[in-house]
Amino acid sequence: MRAIGYQTPQPIDAATALVDFDLPRPEPQGRDILVEVKAVSVNPVDTKIRASAKPEPGDWKVLGWDAAGVVTAVGPEASLFKPGDAVFYAGAINRSGTNAEFHLVDERIVGRKPASIDFAAAAALPLTSITAWEMLFDRLEVTRPVAGAANAILIIGGAGGVGSIAIQIARALTDLTVIATASRPETQDWVKSLGAHHVVDHRQPLAPQVEALGIGQPAFVFSTTNTDDHLADIVELIAPQGRFGLIDDPKVLNALPLKRKSISLHWELMFTRSLFATADIEKQHDLLNRISELVDAGKIKSTLADHFGAINAENLKRAHALIESGKAKGKIVLEGF
Repeated sequence: MRAIGYQTPQPIDAATALVDFDLPRPEPQGRDILVEVKAVSVNPVDTKIRASAKPEPGDWKVLGWDAAGVVTAVGPEASLFKPGDAVFYAGAINRSGTNAEFHLVDERIVGRKPASIDFAAAAALPLTSITAWEMLFDRLEVTRPVAGAANAILIIGGAGGVGSIAIQIARALTDLTVIATASRPETQDWVKSLGAHHVVDHRQPLAPQVEALGIGQPAFVFSTTNTDDHLADIVELIAPQGRFGLIDDPKVLNALPLKRKSISLHWELMFTRSLFATADIEKQHDLLNRISELVDAGKIKSTLADHFGAINAENLKRAHALIESGKAKGKIVLEGF
């Protein structure tokens, strides 16, 4: 089967940063299912791992986690899906990735593909939807109010992949006032189109902009990027006893300033459940099915922003380069081999 990967971590402009090659077609065991990959999307995690993770000498590292496709075979213990089912999922960081014609994945982290959208649009959704859902409901517990705080959430990096779906989930399933950050006219228009009530510029100090909205201090802050640049503003603008969550990788995170306001700190990594095979791993199957229902009901839409053509090394290199530029909005999708 065709696949795309690398043998040595390199900058994306290197000739062999990503390469087309062939691999044997895998066979499902246990609760795995084998999926014929129809479309994939690219995430910041793809670029981070490509730049740093070195496979064993002579081996290939296949990236890619988001995928939409069709089940072609199931393991002997699988019960949630059957061959022919259309599915979407975000995979596991400790297994071979989705940039391949066929891919093995544990069925407990797979959902039914939304029927109302195509494979490309569906591939844009899983990783970011799981990340946003788990942060909003499992980590920040946004349905549990913070006494005296504005029932509002600030989403830093609102136009990115996670921010784009977090805005929609918050609007569809909560009564939160959603404040999103965006700095360019096109990204500001994008977050407004997704349902943000207010937009502030993350290239300017955030605290005075949020205060100027006149809604009070938000109960929740969800930071998707550049957290270390915004931490002082976050501490200033969030309500006492508020909840602050992040998903990026600051070189240093000094949590001491959170103490005075008793601000709780929450990390989210959507791969935790699959990485540790947690007792509640199947919650990702359930939440992806819920996302599928919301899409089919017209309550949220795919965050596909750019379609880069077929799944191959050349097009994946273009996608990685755009993500690394910091100018991407929504999700970049590739479709077909």
